[in-house]
Amino acid sequence: MKLLARHRVPVRFAVLFSLCALWVVAACHRSPSADVVATVNGKEILRSDLDRYYQASLGDGTQQSQQQQQPSQVEADLRRLQVLHQMIQDEILQQRAAKENLAATDEDVNARLTEMKAPFTQEEFDNQLKQRNLTLDDLKRDLRRTLTTTKLLNKEIESRINITDAQITAYYNAHKAEFSFVEPQYHLAQIVVTTAPNAQAGNLQNNKANGDADAKKKIQTLHNRLESGEDFGSVAMNFSEDPNTASNGGDMGFVAESQLKTDTEIYNALNPLKPDQISPVMPLYDPSHRVTGYAIFKVIAREPAGQRELNDPRVQQTIHQLLHESQKQLLQSGYFEMLQDDAKVRNYLAEQILKQGAPGQ
Repeated sequence: MKLLARHRVPVRFAVLFSLCALWVVAACHRSPSADVVATVNGKEILRSDLDRYYQASLGDGTQQSQQQQQPSQVEADLRRLQVLHQMIQDEILQQRAAKENLAATDEDVNARLTEMKAPFTQEEFDNQLKQRNLTLDDLKRDLRRTLTTTKLLNKEIESRINITDAQITAYYNAHKAEFSFVEPQYHLAQIVVTTAPNAQAGNLQNNKANGDADAKKKIQTLHNRLESGEDFGSVAMNFSEDPNTASNGGDMGFVAESQLKTDTEIYNALNPLKPDQISPVMPLYDPSHRVTGYAIFKVIAREPAGQRELNDPRVQQTIHQLLHESQKQLLQSGYFEMLQDDAKVRNYLAEQILKQGAPGQ
């Protein structure tokens, strides 16, 4: 008994050890500073960055028009949560790219910046930045992240896609009638934003405009992103509000010229476009000519009348693109889910909103 007592820990040290342990646990669970809205694997996402992207999501209107059309607190909180969700997903991709040594270089960023500036004078380019509330450093940072994501997806997704001749032949045989055109056809894709506040989003981000003013801001923001070089199909999958085409990257298939001509405004906008060019923002109307939303169209291809045989390079290219896009969407969706499952995410903004409860309109 004396031998055991000789090794007994004094009470005051046991109490001190317990207090230290409690302090360590509390430190691990204490709330971050008010500047942090989320963490991804310990990497902080700052409120200032969220505010910048939130403002960008509202569109490029003047300060006066923004003040006249301020969203309610509920609408603002919902949009912030949506923007933060996108930032979290982006941060997950950025971290994975860094792990794979795929981060975009300064040379990559400068080359892309040069391409963007080419159509404009320096003054025009500066005005573009000003209208979008961006500094040059902001733009470079956004370009770096976009290029990094592209590098990652090229390695992890594009490298896994393999379209065989047998797959192209099988698709043609199953869809041969689609390549017989009695009149000229336009192969189109679209991004749609509706004004109906209660409609389903229908996209990967569950992102929905709320009313006409919000729809205008959203569609103009998406048009700006397309002009900055973002992939049309990816933008459509993430933000288009047409449930019938969003999941296919906005692909509408072939539309007959006579059908397009039923809407003179859209036909006149699309007719001069070459393949891979996009339209300006176009209003969409119901039968009573009331605006129901806005759209951006992309001309994928234009086909004259007649039967297209399998050995036609245009047919093979169209089928290859369709099969490629479907495989890309499948693999990309699975990849995003896998990365998200592996990430440790803490959304403090969401926790704060739940704790406070939803305010009144």
